[in-house]
Amino acid sequence: MSSVRRVSDLLHAGGTARGAGERAGAKTATGTDAEAGAEADASGRTHRWSRLPRPLGALRLLSVRELRRRVARTPLWLRLVAGTLLLVTLAIALTGGFAVQLLRGYLVDRVDVQLTAFGRRPVEPPVPPQVTGNAFRPPRQFGSFYIVQLDRNGTVVRTVQEPPNADPLPALPTPRQDRRQWLFTVEGPSGGLWRAIAVREDDGARFRVAAISLDDIDGTVSRLAVIVLGVGLAVLVALGVACYWLVRRSLRPLGEIERTAEAIAAGDLSRRVPLRHRRTEMGRLGRSINGMLTQIETAFREREASQERMRRFMADASHELRTPLTSIRGFAELYRQQNSQDPVVLLRRIEDQAVRMGLLVDDLLLLARLDQQRPLERRPVDVLSLAAGAVLDAQTLAPDREIDLMRLDDSDEPVRVLGDEARLRQVVGNLVSNALRHTPKGTAFRVGVGIVSGSQALIEVADDGPGLAPGDAERVFERFYRADPSRSRSDAGGTGLGLSIAAALVQAHGGTITADSKPGRGAVFRVRLPACPPQGEAPDERLG
Repeated sequence: MSSVRRVSDLLHAGGTARGAGERAGAKTATGTDAEAGAEADASGRTHRWSRLPRPLGALRLLSVRELRRRVARTPLWLRLVAGTLLLVTLAIALTGGFAVQLLRGYLVDRVDVQLTAFGRRPVEPPVPPQVTGNAFRPPRQFGSFYIVQLDRNGTVVRTVQEPPNADPLPALPTPRQDRRQWLFTVEGPSGGLWRAIAVREDDGARFRVAAISLDDIDGTVSRLAVIVLGVGLAVLVALGVACYWLVRRSLRPLGEIERTAEAIAAGDLSRRVPLRHRRTEMGRLGRSINGMLTQIETAFREREASQERMRRFMADASHELRTPLTSIRGFAELYRQQNSQDPVVLLRRIEDQAVRMGLLVDDLLLLARLDQQRPLERRPVDVLSLAAGAVLDAQTLAPDREIDLMRLDDSDEPVRVLGDEARLRQVVGNLVSNALRHTPKGTAFRVGVGIVSGSQALIEVADDGPGLAPGDAERVFERFYRADPSRSRSDAGGTGLGLSIAAALVQAHGGTITADSKPGRGAVFRVRLPACPPQGEAPDERLG
């Protein structure tokens, strides 16, 4: 009877039995509404920025843009590690929370199965005081249940079973008249949750209620949550170390690229990024950067070489122009002094130097035009006819020399190329003039023309002179270069630009020019140009 009084006191603690049941039901349905309201009120009072601690208030003042700037200033490896750990933390939290809730739901479902099984069993009559022993024993599977019988007002009529060492039975809601049985959850006096089932008996006037505490289930779930939290923290620590090592190792090529860039900025253009496997992003990036650095180095070297050639060219041009100007000024001075020399001879010498200076200026202008890559006239040109004309001119200038014209192949077909006839004639003429000018008197030389490799026209000028030194053969096409520095331009009779002009013209026609020589065995100059196709003649075009 003490348990009956204790349950009755709990049921009538807040007023009538119905009022107590309604308050308990409302409390069960909404969780802890009063606490939630208190939290809401508290949150409404404390969520004012003016009452936040100083660090949080300062954090609120940071704009989104400032946060982005701070993130952008963070090292890449730190952002990668932090981002990875953040995602893993979120995944572990979601997975752990889902697992904990799933386990709790499963255990509560097992309890509901037992409670539902109880609802299908009849309640045994009360045990008379004189009955002892095993006259009444509830089923073993219901030994942990708190079983009571209520009237329709929710008043406990009797207690059928009370587990040993059990907490007091919580306040129960008023039984529902519209349902035969239903499951519900109530909160006990100590704060723990109880799962219960109410079953209406056949007479409709009484209800039997079986309740079981969920403390064991909540304890199991809490232990699982602690285990999940501990394992998750351990996984995060291990993953953080592994992620740090992996990210730093993966970003090591970026450090190598940075050091290479610093070395190049310091002037070492030969530095390159260490190559990685071409299938990786860093490998492809390294190869692309190395290709770019090679092009930059090549362009820089070419620029330096071009500047050096320009400085040397300006110095040589100034020297070459100064020579005739000095002569002209000297002859003019002699003429002004009215010395015994014949004025006609002086004027002729002045005219010769002026002509020589004019030729030099013309050659310089031609080289400037070729450097600008201006287009040339393009039409079929008979190379054999050009060579024959150059040989005829040379025989006229040097009748004492043996100058031969030969065919370098066995064909009788004309040798034609697409190009500017006047410029190609100048190429052949410069090569022949070079052979006349830089070989001793009486030295024989040959001019050959033919088709080689099926698609190339070859022009060859070979002499039997003393030849060139090993280093001179590679530099004879440089502007104002002298194979014999002791000889002056007036002695040679030229401007020193003949071979340079020939090389520039051949290059403008898409060909190549080479010099092959050995000391004492003469020199051979070869020009290779793309030959015309055998069918018909190409229309007039421009060489770009």
